[in-house]
Amino acid sequence: MNRTSCRNRGIAAVFAILGLAATPATAQTGMMATGSDMEPMMDMSGGMDMSSLPRVPPVFGYAAGEDIHFIHTEASDPEIASVLTDMMGSPVPVVPSLAEIPADLLAHVYVFENGVQPDGPRGPVGFQPDVFDRPAGSDDYTPLRRVVLVRWQEGAEARILKSAEEVSEAEAGGDVALSDSGVTVNMPFLTWPGGGR
Repeated sequence: MNRTSCRNRGIAAVFAILGLAATPATAQTGMMATGSDMEPMMDMSGGMDMSSLPRVPPVFGYAAGEDIHFIHTEASDPEIASVLTDMMGSPVPVVPSLAEIPADLLAHVYVFENGVQPDGPRGPVGFQPDVFDRPAGSDDYTPLRRVVLVRWQEGAEARILKSAEEVSEAEAGGDVALSDSGVTVNMPFLTWPGGGR
């Protein structure tokens, strides 16, 4: 077993042990977010019965200091895909080739291994929601994300971080340590600062 495989198994074990406490956001069927308003969606079904089609539950997170929603569609690692499938109740297929995408073509998602456990939505390990860089609406947006694990250092005052800049500042100040999981997940945004689907 290679080093990456061992690390990925360790990440999956952490997700499983800590209870997969990520909280899916409530889906609004038949509605579309447009800024702060909700408007009826155009019927694109062609008269088909849509009630039997699967619904992918949205997940809550942060980008650029604001609330966002996203989904997990595929993952490069089978154990992480299984964790995300169990967490969301919606299949996340394994696509090993995602791990081969060059780093400069990937954005980051920061997943917290410890720290604040808010009353509301949480990330996949039971702590604060995930934080994203390069959100939808920015020139360099991509839904392909390398999972970066964030661990608060002993003695640091853990707090909710809501932007990649805040994560970088916390790392520069010695409050958190970052580690590359080696896992890539396709995580398209549903809502983002100033926009939505």
